[in-house]
Amino acid sequence: MRHLLTTTFHRHNHRLPAILHHLLIRHYRAPKPPAPPKPPKPPQKPQSFTLHDATWEDPYSWMSHLNDKVAMRHMDIYMEQEEKYIEAVMSDTEKLQSKLQSEMASRLHFDLSTSPIRWGPWLYYKRVEAGKQYPVLCRRLTSLNEQFISNKDPSGGFDFVSGKKIEQKLVDYNQEAERFGGYAYEELSEVSPDHKFLAYTMYDKDNDYFRLSVRNLNSGALCSKPQADRVSNLAWAKDGQALLYTVTDQHKRPCRIYCSMIGSTEEDVLLLDEPAENVYVNLRHTKDFHFVTVNTFSTTFSKVFLINAADPLSGITLVWECEAQAHCIVEHHQGYLYLFTDAAKGGQMVDHHYLLRCPVNASSCPRIWERVFDDDRDMVIEDVDFCNTHLTLIIRENCSFRLCSVPLPMPARKEAVRLKELNPTFLPLPDHVSQIWPGPNYDYYSSTMRFHNNITCDARCCRGIANGSLNNLNSDFLNEIKSEDDNLWNCLSEFYACEQYDVSSYDGIMVPLTVLYSRKNKNKNQNPGLLHGHGAYGELLDKRWRSDLKSLLDRGWVIAYADVRGGGGHGKAWHHNGRQHKKLNSIKDFVSCAKFLVENEFVQENKLAGWGYSAGGLLVAAAINSCPDLFRAAILKVPFLDATSTLLNPILPLTAADYEEFGNPGDIDDFHAIMKYCPYANIQKDVLYPAVLITSSFNTRFGVWEAAKWAARVREHAIYDPKRPILLNLTTDIVEENRYLQCKESALETAFLIKMMES
Repeated sequence: MRHLLTTTFHRHNHRLPAILHHLLIRHYRAPKPPAPPKPPKPPQKPQSFTLHDATWEDPYSWMSHLNDKVAMRHMDIYMEQEEKYIEAVMSDTEKLQSKLQSEMASRLHFDLSTSPIRWGPWLYYKRVEAGKQYPVLCRRLTSLNEQFISNKDPSGGFDFVSGKKIEQKLVDYNQEAERFGGYAYEELSEVSPDHKFLAYTMYDKDNDYFRLSVRNLNSGALCSKPQADRVSNLAWAKDGQALLYTVTDQHKRPCRIYCSMIGSTEEDVLLLDEPAENVYVNLRHTKDFHFVTVNTFSTTFSKVFLINAADPLSGITLVWECEAQAHCIVEHHQGYLYLFTDAAKGGQMVDHHYLLRCPVNASSCPRIWERVFDDDRDMVIEDVDFCNTHLTLIIRENCSFRLCSVPLPMPARKEAVRLKELNPTFLPLPDHVSQIWPGPNYDYYSSTMRFHNNITCDARCCRGIANGSLNNLNSDFLNEIKSEDDNLWNCLSEFYACEQYDVSSYDGIMVPLTVLYSRKNKNKNQNPGLLHGHGAYGELLDKRWRSDLKSLLDRGWVIAYADVRGGGGHGKAWHHNGRQHKKLNSIKDFVSCAKFLVENEFVQENKLAGWGYSAGGLLVAAAINSCPDLFRAAILKVPFLDATSTLLNPILPLTAADYEEFGNPGDIDDFHAIMKYCPYANIQKDVLYPAVLITSSFNTRFGVWEAAKWAARVREHAIYDPKRPILLNLTTDIVEENRYLQCKESALETAFLIKMMES
């Protein structure tokens, strides 16, 4: 029997694998793919609001009730859910994020210093020591080793030829980080004119203000006073024996000016106290340190006062005032005050800045200011800078920039002259300069001045530095293009192309658009794209080369910049036509540029993303509301999303410029204009929205609740698609001064964009 069974088993053994396979197939159930993570749903607590002739409900207004402990407990739970949600959604990009972070970190130069700034007998610079997170502020005497004027190797601070230690460490910001809760974020720093003291402000995260410190540069010790909180401005006086500083009130409004005598045990003296809630105070010293100027301004006036720096307690004198808010900078040169302003003339708004002057000892009241230059539509003055021997001017001719100088003092004449009559000396500049502005020209008595420029065409999208000797610009001019790595970025034009276009907006206005792409990876109508925008406060859109963009460009992305109305660079009218009641212009300009990229096949349809920071976040979010199908993804960084509520009941302090820019909802016309563009109030229902990554922070004046409310309402109203998630990324750290966190955040954003385009 055993033999029979054994024989039978061997006879049919060859069939068993087939039978088992058949049985496995019949009973096999393929594993279900993991369900996509579901977004969190915060509780809704509808609250009704009425203003003017409108009534609306906000189910998420509770998120901004900072004094409601129950609401804040709900908010904490909700924030934890958001954190888990973004981790789940982005979990499959961990390797990609790590790779991107490594790429970006490899482009940072941890051993380089900033370009040394020469002031008097010293060269000042910051450098990062190996393995350290924050830089060190250093200086060295130029007389000891002239050849060390380099931004590549200040390293050891020791001259092996002379045997002398030539570097002096002034502030180690790694040690400052220990003083301020692990962060070293410096807002202001001013070296005294005698080079003995450094006044600087560091961010105190726990109290959310900037704290003033004064350090003795010879001993390295902190001075016992002044040590003030909530400081927003600094100015040295009395040849470094006195420090003037501005402090803010509880609403972060600069309102009081104090004078502190260095080394004195007496209390600081209050020089000015502005009680009006809508008036702001600012101060600065003239470049020759003869005077300290005090600006007070609101939406209805601007005034400039003068303080004698040799005797700062002698009082302040009014030297200029005008109606409406205006940009006013006063400088002094050999007995004359020079005023650079864009104030209205004869009650009529002007679209440019102009230069005025009057003697310091003028006896007339009010002072009579004379125009220095005749208006010239062909040569608009964008900016000026002074040294002891020359006045330098940044000139805009149509869309081109020029840099020139004229000798000082100016001819003694009362009538204005045309700039050309003074035979200005022009510096040769690189081609395709899109922006130019004065550098840190602290040394008033130096004949060499530094200017920064952005080059955004001919494929060289990098930040340049132009140095010129003002005594003989034509022969001694040195024009260098410097960036993070000369060897790498000098050849940008070989690898990347940069093109500029004028895009017709909805009303026929031509909007400048800059397009950057990789020559190697450019494929017509096949590339994903990222469109940047800002369009607020008359500020220039930042188009400087950022090395983290290389990770997208090398993967075939097109990077574009839309200079929409509301921004700067095209005169005051360009700004005014994109603010308040005309804010929709900037949004429609952005949409027009987005459509241009797709229609002209720079970017593949359904592969365009938007990018906006702060007020630029409002721009991009409003554009998404307008045309959600135009964008596949968007990144909103610390965005301004709930304009109606924030302007109506500001939880964090707003400035006069915020109301000038976006409107005051107390005015019925402004209110209706705000309601038309407010991103939170105009989210469409039952529409497929693009994927959005919102990065918000507890250290921003546009609160976290704005981002949280917008994310919750989009998820509530829009069609749910797990491939188009709305993600909220919260940061508690200050990213600006921490290069590791910068790389980490940029890697997350880049991975998000890549994932959304490939999904």
